[in-house]
Amino acid sequence: MKSALCIGILVVVAGCQQRPLQPEAADTVIRSPTNQDLRLVRGYRSTDDDCQLTGETSFTVNFLDDAADLVSCPTGSDAAQSLVEMYAAREVAETGGYTVYSVPRR
Repeated sequence: MKSALCIGILVVVAGCQQRPLQPEAADTVIRSPTNQDLRLVRGYRSTDDDCQLTGETSFTVNFLDDAADLVSCPTGSDAAQSLVEMYAAREVAETGGYTVYSVPRR
């Protein structure tokens, strides 16, 4: 009886060991843009928008305009492309994986 119990425990413990990731999953690295130079406030067009309304920092101070919103999108993203198409956004800078746009309010 004790040997059957020991074998059962060994089987359970062996099943709890961590298994390595599948090769294709281990090779996949997801890198998010960094925003060290940017103060990202909120989604620009909606709460879950990848393009973010951008506040004032020492990096962005020269791009602020009272007649435009400053918006940052991940560089090369579909969200960035649609921002340019929808609002005639003008690119003003790039930093840390983000492209910064000036979006006219009028």
